Amino acid sequence: MTNAQTTITSHAVEAFLQTVEPPAKRDEGRVLDAMFRRVTGQTPRMWGPSIIGYGEYRTTYDSGREVHTMRTGFSPKKAKHSLYLQGGYSDPSTAAARDEALARLGKHSTGKSCLYVNKLADIDLSVLEEIIAADWQTMQRLFPEG
Repeated sequence: MTNAQTTITSHAVEAFLQTVEPPAKRDEGRVLDAMFRRVTGQTPRMWGPSIIGYGEYRTTYDSGREVHTMRTGFSPKKAKHSLYLQGGYSDPSTAAARDEALARLGKHSTGKSCLYVNKLADIDLSVLEEIIAADWQTMQRLFPEG
């Protein structure tokens, strides 16, 4: 998530959402945006050409590599929505709780710090909101805003 594609841009989130195809993914992108706004209390910004991010943080890894990236976000892609949830990847207790919630979520797949959902009708949106909220709280705790 730290390559040049994921730097903050000046593009408008709504303008990006208007371009999402097919229209069903566009509508679902708006549902996700409303959920992320509600949970985080943040106004989103575009990170690269297709990621809608909420909040940001900076950290330096033990290797010395400095990172500036979003706290959480998503990308409404044609095949699957990609949700970027770092908290469960960064904190073992959050990961354990997330695993329990994922068992209740519905049809999904996961990557290292990503949750993939084909369509929102496949999942329980209240469980998704719970996952996003726990992730957000973890990121706020691990990387307090300075």
